[in-house]
Amino acid sequence: MLTYWIPEEPCMLPSTATHQIGVGGFVINDNREVLVVKEKKCPLRCSGIWKLPTGFINKSEEIFSGAVREVKEETGIETTFLEVLAFRHAHRVTFEKSDLFFICMLKPLTSEITIDEREIAAAKWMPLDEFLAQPYHQGDRMSKNVVDICVSSYENKYRGFTALQMMSKLDDRLSYLYCGDLYKWKKCLAEK
Repeated sequence: MLTYWIPEEPCMLPSTATHQIGVGGFVINDNREVLVVKEKKCPLRCSGIWKLPTGFINKSEEIFSGAVREVKEETGIETTFLEVLAFRHAHRVTFEKSDLFFICMLKPLTSEITIDEREIAAAKWMPLDEFLAQPYHQGDRMSKNVVDICVSSYENKYRGFTALQMMSKLDDRLSYLYCGDLYKWKKCLAEK
């Protein structure tokens, strides 16, 4: 895209998009099995590992709906969003962009897997203990912490952020505020 800044002052137009936003879905069923995938195309360092379904959100898509969509596209599993558990912020990733990656807890609504064969080599419900024991997850600090947070949330020992839709007078737009339980508790008290 070619631009020209007309005012005689420093140009305030960003050179290009600066961030990409990814999502990962932690889906665990009543049998303590985690929904996992093996990607067809990935860097050698993660080739052959069972991992959570992940992907990028689309333009103008909410984080929570992007996570639900990505899980459905890759595995065929219908889910509902419960909460954002954590996020990672890294810089100088693909095309030198910064990367925001949100881990979402999703509740499965179906169980029959149908993979997207263009992206996914395999998908399955894996026992939680087997998933946790994978050498890749044990050896990667970031991955281990993410999975520990996911399991802690599943065991009701950790709470992340829920999405509350609300209007803002700042821009007269309906949008989502991701917040923890304390905010919801205060909001409920204020409404009484």
